[in-house]
Amino acid sequence: MDESLVWAVIASTLRVATPLILCALAGLLSERAGVIDIGLEGKMLFAAFAAGTVGVWSGSTAVALLAAMGVAVVLSWLHGLACVSHQGDQVVSGVAINIIAAGLTAVLGIAWFKQGGQTPPVSDAVRIQAVFPSMADAPLLSALFGHNALVYLSLLLVPAVWWGVYRTRFGLRLRAVGENPAMVDAAGVSVTRLRYAALTLNGMLCGLAGAYLVLAQNASFVPNMTAGRGFMALAAMIFGQWHPVKALWACLLFGALDAIAIRLQGVSLPMVGEVPVQAVQALPYLLTVVLLAGFIGKSVAPRALGQAYLKER
Repeated sequence: MDESLVWAVIASTLRVATPLILCALAGLLSERAGVIDIGLEGKMLFAAFAAGTVGVWSGSTAVALLAAMGVAVVLSWLHGLACVSHQGDQVVSGVAINIIAAGLTAVLGIAWFKQGGQTPPVSDAVRIQAVFPSMADAPLLSALFGHNALVYLSLLLVPAVWWGVYRTRFGLRLRAVGENPAMVDAAGVSVTRLRYAALTLNGMLCGLAGAYLVLAQNASFVPNMTAGRGFMALAAMIFGQWHPVKALWACLLFGALDAIAIRLQGVSLPMVGEVPVQAVQALPYLLTVVLLAGFIGKSVAPRALGQAYLKER
């Protein structure tokens, strides 16, 4: 493997891992507050649809980003209404969000654009361009500086979330809600308000992840274009033991495997021969299953995760 290919894989890894990082941080904030979020996939998918639709209609990057974040936040609030306000089953609610998003985005896309559920491509003026386009020629410079703003934002959000969760009063209360909500309530802090705050931040990050798929990675929305990335982010968060930095490394691992898989298609390996395309494409999903099967029992989740809290009167 020559040096240029190595740098190309690194650059591709960062691009592929960006929505995973944003979604993993979103899930981390929600689950640190004690709310299981299986609906990362659905929120990211609906946000991608909103970004593609509003981007085509408005011709504005900012409006498309706000629409994606707004839709994801509304879905997070819907999840909170079912699970936080009415003590519903958090897993069932998350699965419902995934099902609704998969079906409704396709139906609305067919009804509005008549292209099989796909939206028209957004214009180049709406797409998020590289921050330093003049440095994208050399492999080394491209790997480090040839990315758009959302890639760098996702990397900066990792230490920001770490600081917020472990070094602020809000983060201390957030973690306490995920461990012992009754103690937080006894201290005079609203458990419901904290969980809704976590879900709001969760929705904003999922919205950014969905918008990235349309405005930075692809040119238009395609039905089910998230392709399991929400579940990969969930696996990365669990593998990273609900810690932002560890979750980042897990997301980069998924991204690297995906980037390598793309370049292995049609390549003949020594003593193996040409690897089937289907086997190469399945590698990231196989790793997701292996990590969930091997580490979900070893990782220590917040003690109140998945437990509805009803304030005693």
